[in-house]
Amino acid sequence: MARVEIRAVVLTISDSASRGEREDQSGPAVVAELEKLGSKIEATEILPDDLELIASRLREYSDGGVVNLICTTGGTGFAPRDNTPEATRAVIEKEAPGLAELMRQRSLDSTPLAPLSRAVCGIRGRTLIVNLPGSRRGAYENFIAIRHTLPHAIGLLSGQSPKCAS
Repeated sequence: MARVEIRAVVLTISDSASRGEREDQSGPAVVAELEKLGSKIEATEILPDDLELIASRLREYSDGGVVNLICTTGGTGFAPRDNTPEATRAVIEKEAPGLAELMRQRSLDSTPLAPLSRAVCGIRGRTLIVNLPGSRRGAYENFIAIRHTLPHAIGLLSGQSPKCAS
């Protein structure tokens, strides 16, 4: 079977990083892991924690016909400005709860605070959207938890892989 082509966007969601007050470390960590999978990185952006802006960018990238994976980092916790899950839910057509469940489950190996993640994963059109934590370590560990599922998931969404046999 041919290798699945993953065309990805990484959006870092952080008020302070968008204002240049702190360096984004989670976005580059996710880009590095995507590149190890052979993914083509179509774009990276740093956005403030603004629900409407996040939702707008998710829609634009999903509906543009170029990307089949969007990874967000940040905005998944309990802080008042953590809006990434709500923005994601506003744009997805189908939820992919198993991915978020697996990320939280695997995170328990590293931190007892894993259940505080409100990350959402879902599908809009032919694009998979995955919310990752905003810390470098959290983004890396959560990505690693689902890394091996991504090529098949993207292949199914994009028509590059046959459906699973029943």
